[in-house]
Amino acid sequence: MRAAAGLAVAAALAATLALPGAGPASAQGEGEGAKGSPIKLQLNRLEPAGDACRTYVLVDNSRGGALKSLKVDLFAFDTEGVAQKRVAVELGPLAEKKTSVKIFDFAGIACPKIGRVLLNDVLSCEGGEASREGCLERTETESKASVPFDR
Repeated sequence: MRAAAGLAVAAALAATLALPGAGPASAQGEGEGAKGSPIKLQLNRLEPAGDACRTYVLVDNSRGGALKSLKVDLFAFDTEGVAQKRVAVELGPLAEKKTSVKIFDFAGIACPKIGRVLLNDVLSCEGGEASREGCLERTETESKASVPFDR
């Protein structure tokens, strides 16, 4: 009878570990916390604004902790791949587990002249246990605009 009970417990444990989100991988994800969660930057829209190109960036911090500051270094390249404009943009403060939109201009360059935007670096990242290097490593980029957004 003990053997049958032991087999039943082993079968129940095996079934539990087979469930999605159960077991060691889930425990690692939960322990990851704000320190390892991604910061997703999406180049969402480009629109003309006089002699500048107004830029909308969606900042997805939906899985991370609050940050007082997230300052990034961005380059706009023309359609031939030549660097044209550099801008430092403060995307913070970022609320914990929140998504927001930040708007800034690439002055002196028309939107149709932009062929690519590059996240060159993270200049500062402050809040909790955040570090500049850690935030750069956690940052992911994507684009819904007409041009790529790379890192």
